[in-house]
Order: sequence, then C-alpha cells, then structure tokens
Amino acid sequence: MDGTVLVADDDRTIRTVLTQALTRAGCKVHATSSLTTLMRWVGEGKGDVVISDVMMPDGNGLEMLPKIAEDRPGLPVIVISAQNTIMTAIQAAEAEAYDYLPKPFDLPDLMKRTSKALEKRRHAPAARAVEEPAPGEDGELPLVGRTTAMQALYRLVAKVMNADLPVLVTGESGTGKSLIARTIHDFSDRRTLPFVTVTGADLRELEGPQRVLARVKGGTLLIDEIGDIEDEVQARLVRMIDTPGEHAPRFMATSQGDLARAMEEGRVRRDLYYRLTGATLHVPSLRERVEDIALLTEHFLARAERDGLARRRLSHEAEELFRTYSWPGNVRQLENAVRRLVLTSRADEISRAEVAHVLGDQPETEPVLRGQGGENEKLSASVARHLRRYFDLHGSALPPPGLYPRILREVEAPLIEIALEATGGNQAKCADLLGINRNTLRKKINDLEIHVTRRRKLM
Repeated sequence: MDGTVLVADDDRTIRTVLTQALTRAGCKVHATSSLTTLMRWVGEGKGDVVISDVMMPDGNGLEMLPKIAEDRPGLPVIVISAQNTIMTAIQAAEAEAYDYLPKPFDLPDLMKRTSKALEKRRHAPAARAVEEPAPGEDGELPLVGRTTAMQALYRLVAKVMNADLPVLVTGESGTGKSLIARTIHDFSDRRTLPFVTVTGADLRELEGPQRVLARVKGGTLLIDEIGDIEDEVQARLVRMIDTPGEHAPRFMATSQGDLARAMEEGRVRRDLYYRLTGATLHVPSLRERVEDIALLTEHFLARAERDGLARRRLSHEAEELFRTYSWPGNVRQLENAVRRLVLTSRADEISRAEVAHVLGDQPETEPVLRGQGGENEKLSASVARHLRRYFDLHGSALPPPGLYPRILREVEAPLIEIALEATGGNQAKCADLLGINRNTLRKKINDLEIHVTRRRKLM
C-alpha cells in the first residue's frame, strides 16, 4: 500500500496496532484520539484515507462526515464502531462513509478495505454527492449484532432504504422480519407517511385493496406472510401492485418459508413473486448468529431494568446454556425467556437451573442445518435449495456462462476461511483437516485471495 492514513480512535491499543500494521504495509500514518485534531489534518490537506471511530471524547465521528466531504471531496472515510446497531450502519451509509466495520473488527479485513480505498482515491478522486444524514433517534434499536450475518443485513438495509424497489424480508418466526421492514420505512424518505401491515384477510373482499391503499396514502404497505395468502387474493394483490393509483405506496412483504420453492410448487403465483422480489433480505436465525446471543441477552436484561424490574445477570453456566440452546423461537423467544427469568429469579445472578426450568425440555443445539422454515436439512438439500432459487431469479433466462467454477468458488472460499480460522491459521493443520495436500491449499489460498494471517480481534 502507498499513501497516508489518518487514524482517529480514543483507544490507544487500537491506534498502536493500526499504526504498526499500516506502517509495515508501506503507509504513512497520523494517529490521534481527538476529532478536533483529525479535522485540522483534513483541513490542511493531509491524508489519503481516514479511519475513524464513532464515539470520541470530543464528538461523534459520523457527524464529521459531511464536513469532511465538504472540505475534501472524494476522501474515503472508513468508520469503525463498537455501537453494533443497525442505526450505526444506516447513519454511516447515509453520511456517505466509504465503508463501515463493527468492533471487534478483523485486522486483515480492515487492511484489505484500506488498500482498496487508497486505490480508489488514486484513480477516482472525483467528489461524491453528500446527502442529509439519517434521521436520529435517542432510543437504541433492538436490532443489534456483531456477527457477519447481521452486519451484512445492516448494510443491505442501508442500501435499499430509499431504493425504488419492492422488498421481500425472509426468515424464521421470531427473527424480526417485521422489525426490519418497519426500520426501512422509519429511516426512508417515506417516514412521515403511514406504515400499514396487512394480511390476506384484509384483501379478501373486492373493496379490500382500495381500502388498504386509502389507508397507506403513499407510505409503505407491508404484506405479512405472503406465502400463506390464497391464490384468489394473490391475483388481487398483483392487480393492486400494477395499478396502485395516484399515491403509489412502497410494497414490502415477509415470508417464513422459501418463497422460490413455494412458487415452484404452485403455492405462490409467479407474477406476484417477481413483483415483490426487487430486493430480498434474509434475517438470520439465532442459530446462525450464536455469537450475538450474549449481546442480545445483555440488551434485554438492560431493557427489563429500564422498565423498573430488578437488575439481573446470568451466571457463567447459565450463559453457556443460552449459547447451546437451539432457540426455535429465535430472538422473540430469547426476549420472553429473559423477561421471565428476571421476574422469577430469586437472586441477582440467574442460575443454570433457573434457565433450564424456563426453557423446559426442548433440545439444545443439534449439529444439523435447518431450512428457512426450521426443518432439519442435509447440506446437499440446503445447497440445492439455494441453487434452485438462483436459477429462479433469472426467470426464463439462464444464468451467465461459467456457473460451475463460480459456484465452486462460492463454496470453497468460506470453507477454507473457516477451516483456517478453526486451526488458528496453521496451514498444515488446515490441510490435514480438509484432507488435501498443503501445496494444494496454498494454491487455493492464493487463487481465492484468502487472508492467512492469524486472526486478531480488537475490542
């Protein structure tokens, strides 16, 4: 890498690690714990890339982005934050940050993103348009998560927020599909207009669509569980989407099951499916984001305390049971369990026995894959389901040529990355685990551009 990087973070350890890593990579680094100093450097014309924390002793890093864009058009700013909520991701996107990473971040990943930002700065110095910052709310949103799956979802939410596209939100019961839809509306340009949720029952009568459109008045219309609506009502929905009248709303829908499969089985009309899938957001189950369970538990314990209930904490053994439990009801079940434990626990520390009593005899996490509907599923069946949906998204046309190597790359890359992570970056152990020659592993690492540095997590 070649360039000057400005680092702003109130954590001395992070400043030191980033300074050392960037210097070894060939960059010049100016590091500070002050936004005031950072803005002075920017105003003086220093730096080719900025890496900034959000919460700083003398201000909010996100609030500085419009000023940076005004003073130095085209200067990439990478935002890093321990506030791992959807609000942070949305504000970063709305303020035109070049990139956003939650803490703890992966150092090699941040280095790779910094390299790309430097390259972009050299070849595309043109100014970017600056939009108004996202609407702020003092209350913390319940959409929190440090896992890759949730951070990817946050980025998608930020991207589709004001896109002129219908949105389908999929996921198991209790994952927060309606909350995602509501969040998109509340932070969009339509936030001052109504947000209306309807089911098939609201559209069964002939006058149903007109009554619904009159209620939504150009806001957002969320159709709950689209896969459960009967065919006659689906046809009525298609006509409503095609002829919404003078004040057309934004259409969104939720679905627990695999809507592409439902379409193939004739349970969902093909024309309705393609009208609602302008953008598809999948909300991961709690089993897919185990590392977020502790974070969510802390959130719900704090919420209960704010509501006037006793202050409680989980014992180490109780935390482990929370972590290994399957959570078939997902985040909604977790919230209800925490609330009940706060009400029934006899001591400040909640024991494992109390957790076991509340959770009952339901099984702990099993080493199986589960489909979007929650059913046990073999790996081959899961892959087939996703491939079928990929083909379905192209309608009557075929996917672009070169499908076989593309799919293999999609499977190989995460497999090798996860195996390397599990073996602490030891390539010999990783090759043995995968059952391949070490030279073959090295070649694949190079071909797939996989980082092999031992992963370090920074708080």
